[in-house]
Amino acid sequence: MPTKEQVLEALTAVVDPEIMIDIVKLGLVYEVKIDEEKKSIDIDMTLTSPGCPMGPQILTDAYQSVQRAFPDVEDVQVNLVWVPFWNPQMMSEEAKEELGFF
Repeated sequence: MPTKEQVLEALTAVVDPEIMIDIVKLGLVYEVKIDEEKKSIDIDMTLTSPGCPMGPQILTDAYQSVQRAFPDVEDVQVNLVWVPFWNPQMMSEEAKEELGFF
């Protein structure tokens, strides 16, 4: 089974097409739970806004990215959550710099 860090690394392949920054740097991935017994990965993530037009694509990309990276995992769940509500302070320093927040 992969580690949490390996799952997060796989998720860096998922880029918000409107901002062109990956979902990990954006702070959209809240939690990664790995169950070795069930061979499952459960991911809680959010979007930059409830009306994000690319939301369905981002969620699909996250699911597919983890499935491709870890083919031995039997179950991958990507859960869309809204608590806490995302805000720009959740971004990594690198993402803030790329978007000119400094």
